[in-house]
Amino acid sequence: MSKSKSIVLTEGSILKALTKLAMPIIGTSFVQMAYGFIDMIWVGRLGSGAVAAVGTVGFFTWLANAFIIIPRIGAEVGVAQSMGRKEQEGVTRAVRHSLQLIIALILLYGAVIVAFRQPLLGFYQLGPEIQGMANDYLLIIALGFVFFATNPIFTAIFNGSGDSTTPFRINAVGLVVNIILDPVMIFGLGPFPALGVSGAAIATVIAQMTATSLFVLEARKRPELFAHLNFFTKPDWAYVAKMFKMGLPMSLQSAFFTLISMTIARIISDWGPMAIAVQRVGGQIEQISWLTAGGFQSAMSAFTGQNYGAKLGQRVYRGYFVGLGIVAAIGTFATLLLTLGAEHLFGIFIPEPEVIALGASYLKIIGISQLPQAVEILTSGAFIGLGRTAPPSLVGISLNFLRVPAALILSATALGLDGVWWAISISSILKGVVLSAWYLRFMNSNREMLDLRIERAA
Repeated sequence: MSKSKSIVLTEGSILKALTKLAMPIIGTSFVQMAYGFIDMIWVGRLGSGAVAAVGTVGFFTWLANAFIIIPRIGAEVGVAQSMGRKEQEGVTRAVRHSLQLIIALILLYGAVIVAFRQPLLGFYQLGPEIQGMANDYLLIIALGFVFFATNPIFTAIFNGSGDSTTPFRINAVGLVVNIILDPVMIFGLGPFPALGVSGAAIATVIAQMTATSLFVLEARKRPELFAHLNFFTKPDWAYVAKMFKMGLPMSLQSAFFTLISMTIARIISDWGPMAIAVQRVGGQIEQISWLTAGGFQSAMSAFTGQNYGAKLGQRVYRGYFVGLGIVAAIGTFATLLLTLGAEHLFGIFIPEPEVIALGASYLKIIGISQLPQAVEILTSGAFIGLGRTAPPSLVGISLNFLRVPAALILSATALGLDGVWWAISISSILKGVVLSAWYLRFMNSNREMLDLRIERAA
């Protein structure tokens, strides 16, 4: 794995560059999604109560992403733009500060979660048995947060350099470890006792720790990214502040999204554990589309960052429309898959007829929003590559916030639980429309700046 797999993003076919970079990123995203899928498939055999316990803990791992996003964006954009400018010192600075920052942030977050996990879980009123399972699962996962959080930073560093193959291979190894350990730890095989949901957590932490170890080994072989990297050097606080300025809007968006999702989950809990399980499993299934689009978001971010750093403004402009065509196809396919195959998809995870009926309704309603959701995800990547993270954050926070009153109003009508799903779907549609319109207006109003960059590059 020591041979560089970086892709040249500042010349040649835009479609080929985006697709070639995005495919391994999508593969990596699906590997990460598969962790949750595999856990849900096995935990689902323990009943909807176990799924509700694991699903509730998922909100706290989502919240961890708010801390991961700041150094992740700093790594991806910093490395991409520095490589576009051919500044080795800038690459080293971005790598070192992103790793230092994630370690500090995630240790702080993990300590808070471990200390306050009981009252945090009590918010959901899960009942003693389910809350007990959730408590055990959350404790184990929190103790392994450092591996959970470090792997995305390494992934962002490689992606920003144009090498998305290495993260895919390493994360795939972690997945294989998880696939092997899940049934062993959950149900007990050979000398291993049956640990239930705690076993699923242990398997996940071991798999993520394996991936982190492989990333560290790979880093030692990649001097173009990790040369002269003194991890214990005192941080440049001005550079850290710059990373926060760039990443904080997206971090706040992620945090608000998670908190809003937790509030929505509290609303859903009035319909019982089955409704919570439906939301958790349905969200896992929906990842098929937004993680695929997310691969092109990261590719668009790296592509835009390198070309912007190289002062190839018109290539940035054209690249967005190429990406838009790709995600439009993805969103359309996802809509057809979720609406036409809802019952079959949900039945894979929980073989209970009543739950399948509820889950199918969820997928059909959410399926309508897949195309605009894919457009929103790609457009966020385009803004991020330019270092402008405020627009996607403002759109995401404001329209996600409206989900709560909309869910309360619609669920109080004859729609019932389906009203909650409609609130989510409608807000996703609006986000895609508003953000893409904002980006097009921004690009058109800055054409002079982009054309000037081309002249300077020439």
